[in-house]
Amino acid sequence: MTVNGWLQISCFILLVALCAKPLGTFIATVMEGRRNFLSPVLGPLERLVYRLCGVKLDATGQPGDQNWTRYAAALLAFSGFSALLLYAMQRLQIWLPFNPRAFSQNNVSPDLAFNTAVSFASNTNWQSYVPETTLSYFVQMAGLTVHNFLSAAAGLAVAVAMVRGFSRNSASGIGNFWADLTRATLYILLPLSIVSALFLCSQGVIQNLNQYTPAHTLEGATQLIAQGPVASQEAIKMLGTNGGGFFNANSAHPFENPTPLTNMFQTFLIFLIPGALTYTFGKMVRDTRQGWALFATMTLLWFGGVLAAYHFEQNGTPMLAKAGIETSATSDESSGVQSGGNMEGKETRFGIADSALFATVTTDASCGAINSWHDSFTPLGGLVPLFNIELGEVVFGGVGSGLYGMLMFAILAVFIAGLMVGRTPEYLGKKIEQKEVKMAMLAMLVLAASVLFFAAGSAVADFAKAGYWNSPGPAAANINNPGAHGFSEILYAYASATGNNGSAFAGLNANTPWYNLTLGIAMLAGRFLMLLPLLAIAGSLAAKKQIPVSAGTFPTHGPLFVGLLAGVVIIVGALTYFPALSLGPIVEHLIQ
Repeated sequence: MTVNGWLQISCFILLVALCAKPLGTFIATVMEGRRNFLSPVLGPLERLVYRLCGVKLDATGQPGDQNWTRYAAALLAFSGFSALLLYAMQRLQIWLPFNPRAFSQNNVSPDLAFNTAVSFASNTNWQSYVPETTLSYFVQMAGLTVHNFLSAAAGLAVAVAMVRGFSRNSASGIGNFWADLTRATLYILLPLSIVSALFLCSQGVIQNLNQYTPAHTLEGATQLIAQGPVASQEAIKMLGTNGGGFFNANSAHPFENPTPLTNMFQTFLIFLIPGALTYTFGKMVRDTRQGWALFATMTLLWFGGVLAAYHFEQNGTPMLAKAGIETSATSDESSGVQSGGNMEGKETRFGIADSALFATVTTDASCGAINSWHDSFTPLGGLVPLFNIELGEVVFGGVGSGLYGMLMFAILAVFIAGLMVGRTPEYLGKKIEQKEVKMAMLAMLVLAASVLFFAAGSAVADFAKAGYWNSPGPAAANINNPGAHGFSEILYAYASATGNNGSAFAGLNANTPWYNLTLGIAMLAGRFLMLLPLLAIAGSLAAKKQIPVSAGTFPTHGPLFVGLLAGVVIIVGALTYFPALSLGPIVEHLIQ
């Protein structure tokens, strides 16, 4: 590990921390419906959207509140309709405009179209296909990019609704989904994406509707250089913690991520809104110390992950280090460290430090973007992104999903603290009772069941391993790597789908009917079967009266709570997934 590497990592988290307060304050202003500096321009457009959508305003000009069941119904209806629309676009792609390469003469297959539609509607952006050879410009822009905005806005809306559960007193509603969705899109995601896209264009990220460019190689062959509207998708892909790349190489592609500066900027965009939402939480509950406590917890967990990933990748592959001892006398090899570290699957433009940082950040957040191949990481280096996802992606997490996921763990943390001192647990003046704990545990169990059951079935079922599902004839092997590493690839796929992350170990051929269907189901479970219990918690808490702080109240804004909350996150994740991890990356490390 180098001083330069740690300097870049330190600059990254410092930028995130500096932006948390101003952006968090702005988000709170927007989501509470108060006037802001964009209101003169975007206010009329916001009201027009309400009229077109039939959202009724009260005497003060605010949309009417919804209880948690109506809020959840609106979320499900919107997400279901948008997924159906994206499915139709893919199935009808050949007849739609902006298809210069005439991709998919038979259109996208039903199973792949289902997987992709669910993926982008759930903010997962898992891609079982090669984007530049599968989808037209129209589907990329009107389908994928639009969903990048809307799925991120839906997640932010749910997070704010849950915060209202803590901030409101004896209330029947938790906000209006349609208003929250509109405000998040118009005032937050769109302006930030426009500025980010222009900056990316200035640094060399392409943005065009050109035909693919033929190029002649030194050997005399002809190669097509893919073009397209990349910068516009790249900005919201990172800002909305979506992750679906325009190119198959994702953010390792020079047209998506041309320089170390764009690499740092894209990494920063991933944490920008999730980091700011912790301050939004503090503003809305009228105690910013609570928001900073969540930010500190997330930062502590992030630092542990990046430290481990950077360490193991810099030390290199154990097997090569051992071989180096026998064949070379350099100081690194004689100490059991692979000279130069593990550069397999990494861009020389970014090196080990930026690759380890990028992998940690994207899997701390629900963002599937990559600038190096996780499949090529060392066993314990690859364990870090896998375990990050299995924690529930609450270490900053996705837009909205990180905050409401961490609040779920906060409920469990104060419940455990209450058991320790023998009194009813409280959080922000609200008693945490049986219903809230049951709903929080239900959300956690849904995630664990989806990951472990699907991974176990796919690891042992012959038709899953062969790549076919009820299909006759011989099939090529669906798992490229046998043994522990092959199991890690399967486990990572279902963890990524359930955690709505979207990245992959990449050694698994997932574009088969079995994986397209089961990964799609895992995405739906990870998104919506987690959201419903949390919205129920929000509705329950909003209806409760706030109780005053007393001498026996457990403080939730200091170092003790930060340590307790971080410990609960790690222990729950370790107890749930350690047996599976032992069969994958841990045993792979031990046998090398």
